[in-house]
Amino acid sequence: MASRALRAVVAVSTLLAAFTPASAQEAVVNVYTFRQPDLIKPALDAFTTETGIRTEVLFVDKGLEDRIAAEGENSPADVIVTVDIARLSAAKAKGVTQALEDETVNSNIPASYRDPENHWFGLTKRARVFYAYNARVPEKVMSYAALSDPRWKGRLCSRSGQHEHNLALFSAAILHWGEQRTEEWLRGIKANLSAAPSGMERDQVKAIAEGRCDLAIGNADQVGFMQTNARSPEQQEWAKAIHIVFPLFENGATHVNIAGAALARYAPHRDNAVKLIQFLSSPRGQQIMAEQNFEYPVEPRLKASTVVQSFGPLTADALLMDEIENTRQLASEIVGRIGYDNGPER
Repeated sequence: MASRALRAVVAVSTLLAAFTPASAQEAVVNVYTFRQPDLIKPALDAFTTETGIRTEVLFVDKGLEDRIAAEGENSPADVIVTVDIARLSAAKAKGVTQALEDETVNSNIPASYRDPENHWFGLTKRARVFYAYNARVPEKVMSYAALSDPRWKGRLCSRSGQHEHNLALFSAAILHWGEQRTEEWLRGIKANLSAAPSGMERDQVKAIAEGRCDLAIGNADQVGFMQTNARSPEQQEWAKAIHIVFPLFENGATHVNIAGAALARYAPHRDNAVKLIQFLSSPRGQQIMAEQNFEYPVEPRLKASTVVQSFGPLTADALLMDEIENTRQLASEIVGRIGYDNGPER
């Protein structure tokens, strides 16, 4: 047993040695990412071409902040790249990020899309929209409030109400409407569901294409991935069955979340890490990341890709990301209280 434990320690030490450069001055930056490496590679390659600093990437799809916390002061992580305000906030709460007071980054990123204490920075916006069935939903403009209208009874699909993407939207609703109205709204949505919430974003599109529901909540970027997914032509067919509706709050704006980056607490190549965050936050960096992921630059004057523009115009809600995250626990409590994930009562 002891020898097995020793081998495990040696294996981990070897891995860290391979990932960690011999010198802190070496022209490298280590990126821990929740995003698929292929989705950030074009931006990282552009950074290397511009600066001569190479990147080493470690993909961690579960427990990214826990991994870095376990590595402690010996962590090779320089920059953390992840999606959703909840995950960015979790990294900060876990103590694996550090504040970055940088005039360049702050001038690139609007204040509403960065941490007030500068522990994380949004790089792209992710619009929370409706997937609407072409054959039965002609509407091009709708409100978020409309989801609780009885006309949609038995016609809605949803993933879990406790998923980060939905909780962020529900948090935004609380900030706009208050707790009581938001709970009534969610009860109405639950009553309108065609079945208990399940699956992920693309599963909602599949359900619509198969005629199991007519309307669903999802992120706009997933439609871009489906439309261009040559490896899975069935997803292209699902995407043809729907159109995107940008739902609105009373202020005429659509809820957005973010994908972003943070400076790791013990970054061994801090100067290089700062240069990478400066690049990713720059207009060029934002546009590369946005185009690769079918998202929107956080800088409103920058244009989205041709594919994303084809979805229609986006007017992004101006709620602060940290306010949305601070309301997340209340949103989760409401979802649990009404039994949202149990689906409609029959």
